[in-house]
Amino acid sequence: MKGTLTIVLLILSNAFMTLAWYGHLKFKEMKWSQSLPLFTIILISWGIAFFEYLLQVPANRIGFKAYGGPFSLVQLKVIQEVITLVVFVGFSLLLFKNETFRWNHVIGFIFLILAVYFIFKK
Repeated sequence: MKGTLTIVLLILSNAFMTLAWYGHLKFKEMKWSQSLPLFTIILISWGIAFFEYLLQVPANRIGFKAYGGPFSLVQLKVIQEVITLVVFVGFSLLLFKNETFRWNHVIGFIFLILAVYFIFKK
């Protein structure tokens, strides 16, 4: 249960973080934001990232072995990175139609899956 909750919270937190980091790149298409200064864009991104932290910190505490969770620190980090890339690919394919997903990206993901396998191998 704690493992599943950790992963769900990490997925949600990554959705917010990806939006904070890359969502502003779509602002130029929105009339309300075309004349905003960079500092304002940073503040908006910070506001979005706040919600990422509301999910990320509990996810790591719930999932970490020292707090009764099932994962080591290294395992948490690898899970986080894989989730980050999966969320990012979905985000970029959904919102940035001009970006392409190529064969070398697939190979990279295969290596990440192998990394997860080896990190979790006893």
